[in-house]
Amino acid sequence: MSAEAAMTATRKNIPPVQQGEVMSGAEILLRCLILEETEYIFGYPGGAVLPVYDSLYQNHLNHILPRHEQGAIHAADGYARATGKPGVVFATSGPGATNLVTGIATAHMDSVPLVIFTGNVKQQLIGTDAFQEANITGITMPITKHNYFVRDVKDLARVVKEAFTIATTGRPGPVLVDIPKDVNEAKTEFHYPEKVDLRGYNPTIEPNYLQMERLKDAVKAARKPVILAGGGVVSSGAEKELLAFAEKTQIPVITTFMGISGFPRRHPLCLSMPGMHGNYAANQAILNCDLLIGIGARFDDRITMGRTREFAPNARIVHIDIDPAEIAKNVETMIPIVGDVKHVLMRALDKVEKGDTEEWVRQVSEWREQHPYTYQNRDDVLKPQRVIEILNETTRGDAIVTTDVGQHQMWVAQYYEFQHSRSLISSGGLGTMGFGFPAAIGAQLAHPDKLVISVSGDGGFQMTMQELALVKELNLPLKIVIINNKCLGMVRQWQEIFYDNRYSQIDLSCAPDFVKLAEAFGIKGMRAVSPDEAEKVWKEAMEHDGPALIDFVVEPEENVYPMVAPGSTLDQMVMGDDNK
Repeated sequence: MSAEAAMTATRKNIPPVQQGEVMSGAEILLRCLILEETEYIFGYPGGAVLPVYDSLYQNHLNHILPRHEQGAIHAADGYARATGKPGVVFATSGPGATNLVTGIATAHMDSVPLVIFTGNVKQQLIGTDAFQEANITGITMPITKHNYFVRDVKDLARVVKEAFTIATTGRPGPVLVDIPKDVNEAKTEFHYPEKVDLRGYNPTIEPNYLQMERLKDAVKAARKPVILAGGGVVSSGAEKELLAFAEKTQIPVITTFMGISGFPRRHPLCLSMPGMHGNYAANQAILNCDLLIGIGARFDDRITMGRTREFAPNARIVHIDIDPAEIAKNVETMIPIVGDVKHVLMRALDKVEKGDTEEWVRQVSEWREQHPYTYQNRDDVLKPQRVIEILNETTRGDAIVTTDVGQHQMWVAQYYEFQHSRSLISSGGLGTMGFGFPAAIGAQLAHPDKLVISVSGDGGFQMTMQELALVKELNLPLKIVIINNKCLGMVRQWQEIFYDNRYSQIDLSCAPDFVKLAEAFGIKGMRAVSPDEAEKVWKEAMEHDGPALIDFVVEPEENVYPMVAPGSTLDQMVMGDDNK
């Protein structure tokens, strides 16, 4: 055991572990987590993991008990996104494990490091349809970066080390370790490796020299270059390098939804988000550029609209990504660069030179100024965009904001001016309703001194609203914002536009009184139905030391614009209700 690991154990008031000490599998698991400097465990006990929870009773690890396993894994996900550290989850066998599946898939789609430990029935019962038996490794194989079924307690410590290594290196992702009850009960000598050598697993960190030379030449020759920065910028901690690269080359920066917090929104070179609900300037820049540098972005269908031949039709495409499987997967790539984004940009800064981009920067700046995000504000009704503007004005883009998926998610992306990395926490690829509120709990635990705002629709909030109990129990100073339009807003918008106003199963008017619900949990609750009330109650919430829930009752038929219909090209943007 290293000196640093020993200090960690001492810091947690637990005696340092001696290599060779005999202990149970459950105790080995917890000691491994101590040595991995696990700050929080998000978990829910049950029969198959009782040996672990019995060992946990005697240890000083911080365990967070949500009210549902889905709340546990979303909170761990929020913690991981807010810190870059792996989120750790415990769940029992059967339904405990299967309740994690949506959260695992959410993390997998967005490349979030999680290490999930599930219990299972004893090995002699595997395959007998025993009580609460489920093949969770088989179920999660397509949605994990890797998973394990531990058969021998002697392998457990090594497997835990491998799980943390895989989850946090290369392209991050969730790793699941399934441990039968008899393995947790068995005893062996504890040997925790300082590092592991995984045959066949060697993520490429440093870029190829010749491809970097091609990038340098392409940047120098380009007259209309643009950067498309994705979530990989945030995952690799490359925000400063991206900023330096953009400023040195004077190349405008478009950020995908997952990459929004990776580049300051107020920067003169920032063009905001492209695609289906993206900015006019961003989409025009893609359509007219002669060089597109994709950095940690997947070129997914919400950006390309599935029309990859018409996407950036005049551009040579550079694709920088740590995952070679992503390069050229969706769009034809002229200069593929495999490597960690931070390392690639650090090397690029030493090579690239500014091209002749002055006229191009002026053009994209004009597009941005002439076609900003707009909506028709009114005094007699509360517009959801105005709510996000109020949050932005009062926090100056300095809060950590979590969202669910839907209209409110897009309004946050459009109207909140994020200034710092890891400050937007949202389900991007999977689009998981119910994610935002428990994710905010994880983010607040990660940053107890920062302002964390959970923004949810009334539909998504009802999926995990039981976690109000956890907020109260921990007395987290969360500000819980509900954009309440009394319906499934994005579904309603699509039914209006594409299904001739045939509204089917979107009515949520029979929801609870969210203010009374908050008060029932011992949390301050408020409501606003007008712009003036919105400013007043938000000011009151910000001044309140503890948690507060604000029910913003908004215009129910407000749509998210701009919008590009699926299957259309980026030049076919509907800019607003007037169909301009």
